[in-house]
Amino acid sequence: MQILHQSKVFLSVYYAYMVEYRAELILWVLANSMPLIMMGVWTQAAADGGFSLSAIDFARYFICVFLIRQLTIVWVVWEFEKEVVEGRLSPRLLQPIDPVWHHVAGHVAERFARMPFTFVLMALFFVLYPQSFWVPSGGGAVLAIAAIILAFILRFLIQYTFAMFAFWTERATAIEQFWFLFYSFLSGMIAPLNVFPEGVKAVVMWTPFPYLIYFPASLLVGLPVNVGQGFGVMLAWSALFWMVNRWLWRRGLRHYSGMGA
Repeated sequence: MQILHQSKVFLSVYYAYMVEYRAELILWVLANSMPLIMMGVWTQAAADGGFSLSAIDFARYFICVFLIRQLTIVWVVWEFEKEVVEGRLSPRLLQPIDPVWHHVAGHVAERFARMPFTFVLMALFFVLYPQSFWVPSGGGAVLAIAAIILAFILRFLIQYTFAMFAFWTERATAIEQFWFLFYSFLSGMIAPLNVFPEGVKAVVMWTPFPYLIYFPASLLVGLPVNVGQGFGVMLAWSALFWMVNRWLWRRGLRHYSGMGA
């Protein structure tokens, strides 16, 4: 019960903090509208033929990508780096709770504050393109929700692991920016993996990238994917990054305190 109470307090505090910046939230939502731009590119390409997906399939896929991006976006590496560099991590280490839960609460609360703007944009999309409207199957929707939750957890663990390098360098965000190059092209944000050569796709599907966007989007749209492999790979990568994160955290704390914090 105490854990539930603490979680409720954390979420309510960070939600109140997030809604103070409604105008900024709108800009954040619009800043992640690249999938809508790519949708226009790929639907036009599909109209010319040569792809296994139709223009409607591309439109539905990229509106799902837009939604998933809004639900799984993470920025913890920038916050953690600032805390370490500015020394603001020190007072949080005195609290009887791991500092990561501040970041988790902030991210989850921001989802609730962001969603109204996201749904307005999606509704506008379906008004402009009513032929693209569809209702996901019940089983597909349930699997997609589970995949989106796991995608957020995996994305958070990856970026929080990169954030640990802030104990040794003032530019941990540079690692995330380099990683983002691969994330953009291999996650399905720029193009669905269905358009990749089969050999390339077979290799990429064992990396964490496709499961951050392509896998949950495919479940929503109804594109064929290996569900068992998908969830198995997501859990395996999540466990690996969690172990690396805890190892770096312990070593980083010793280095941080050794520097006089």
